[in-house]
Amino acid sequence: MQDDYGAHLTNEQPTAQQKLLAWSAHIFTASGAIWGLLTLLAITNGEWKAAFLWISVAILIDSFDGYLARRVRVKEFIPEFDGALLDNMLDYLNYVFVPAYFLVQANLLPPSVSILGASLILLASSYQFCQSDAKTDDHYFKGFPSYWNILAIYLLVLELNPWTNFIVVVILAILVFVPIKYIYPSRTNFYPMINLAATALWALTFVAIMLTYPNNPSWLLWLSLLLALFYTGMSLFATFATRKQAA
Repeated sequence: MQDDYGAHLTNEQPTAQQKLLAWSAHIFTASGAIWGLLTLLAITNGEWKAAFLWISVAILIDSFDGYLARRVRVKEFIPEFDGALLDNMLDYLNYVFVPAYFLVQANLLPPSVSILGASLILLASSYQFCQSDAKTDDHYFKGFPSYWNILAIYLLVLELNPWTNFIVVVILAILVFVPIKYIYPSRTNFYPMINLAATALWALTFVAIMLTYPNNPSWLLWLSLLLALFYTGMSLFATFATRKQAA
């Protein structure tokens, strides 16, 4: 979520090839809108595996577009185009709006509070996306980093009581405002190899969950959840460690 585009500006005049590559990076990011639309259509039709696929594509695009943008130096070669704004718009679509709709359409929340739960997601994340330090200078996410799309998939496959789901949504919406520093696995310099390995293993389990739905092995769900808890634990550890260093 909220990957940062950026490079140091220079007086170098870009070649046609450099500008083409830079525009290609922006188009790569912009394609997230297409995957978001396809996800919405799949959710509307109750096609959960198709929804999983398009959500995964959107996450994959978001995982690499910032790196690609830095590699082709979009800020230098197309300074008039705000790639960071584009990225945030699409992140809000795919990480916030789409999963809020998912929770409502899949009846994962109690009918009496379904719109309320979705609204909490939309409003809390609206606040977060507009914070100048939502991603810190030392490459952490501050506050729960709007992983609502991942949550929506977990809630669907776990088949919990809708009121339990609602409580989880309320807690995570509150955590958006709590200044815990959540690890950005590919950039945070805090036990990076451990975090990358755990993230890679979690990604494999998450893909396996989507592929085996609705017949998910219980051990796979538990392993995936334990890895998610490990990420949370490491984030809390990092939060207290960095505060202690700053004291």
